[in-house]
Parts: sequence; C-alpha cells; structure tokens
Amino acid sequence: MDVQAFKQRILPVQGRLFRLAKLFLRNREEAEDALQEVLMRLWTNRQELDTYHSVEALAVRMIRNLCLDKLKAHSRQKMDDAANMLEITAEGVSPYRQVELTDSADLMRRLMDELPDQQKLILHLRDVEEYSFEEIEQATGLSVNNIRVILSRARQRLREGYVKANNYEAGY
Repeated sequence: MDVQAFKQRILPVQGRLFRLAKLFLRNREEAEDALQEVLMRLWTNRQELDTYHSVEALAVRMIRNLCLDKLKAHSRQKMDDAANMLEITAEGVSPYRQVELTDSADLMRRLMDELPDQQKLILHLRDVEEYSFEEIEQATGLSVNNIRVILSRARQRLREGYVKANNYEAGY
C-alpha cells in the first residue's frame, strides 16, 4: 500500500478510532497516544494491509485491544470531561433544564461505565458511531445474532438503571 492509498483508507477513520479510544480510556491524551500508536502500527505494516477484507475493522480491533491493554496495565484515571462530552446549548434552555440534562448525561455515562467491555463496545459502535451490524461483525468477530443480543442486553441494562435511578430520586 502506498502513501496515497494509506491516506485514503486509514486517515478518514481516525476520528472514529479516537472516539472509541476515548470511550475506553476517558482521557484525551491517552486516547491520542493510543490512536497514534495504532496509526504507526498500521503504517509499519502497510504492505500487508491489502490482504485484509476491511482495514477499518482491523483498525477498530487494534484500537480496542490496545485500550484494553492500557486499562489492564494501570488503574484507570477518572477525568471530569463534562465540557467536552456534553454538548448542550444554553440558548433557550432554562438553568433548571440545563442541570437536569447534565445530571441525566452524567447518569448515562456512569451507567455505560458499569457495562461489561463487550456491551460497551457494541453499544458505542452501533449507537454512537452508527456502524452497521456487518461492520461490527467484522470489527469484533462476533456473529450478527450475538451482536443483536449483546446490544439488546446493554440497552436494557441502561434503561433499567436509568429508570431505577430516577424512581429512587423521586422517592418511590
């Protein structure tokens, strides 16, 4: 693979790879480092990339594995990145509603953090990155039926946790 082909096939997906790395690592700098490392590995092995059916799926798998390795190697640093993660515009929204939306977003982030890694990954790829089931199948090696089950369970867990937290806060 030459430089031009690499730029056309790899560089357009680096935004998705970065968001995925940030989902796992919750730290912008570490996510950037992970992305850089994966891009370097892909560049180093660019001659073999033509043998893969989907280079994007390979890159997703590489970033996922690298992030999981980083998480295992050291304890995860929590970072309050609400300003970057929460995109609420203040125009026409009352301060009370803003607080409510911020609290809901924080609750959803906490609930997502509690999901098993596989459910978190599938949910992110499908609902945030909007990958098709076939693309997720290529990236994870799971069957489409498995992906559907995992996605359904992840959504159900989020729904139950959200309802439980809001009912508890209401005093029911």
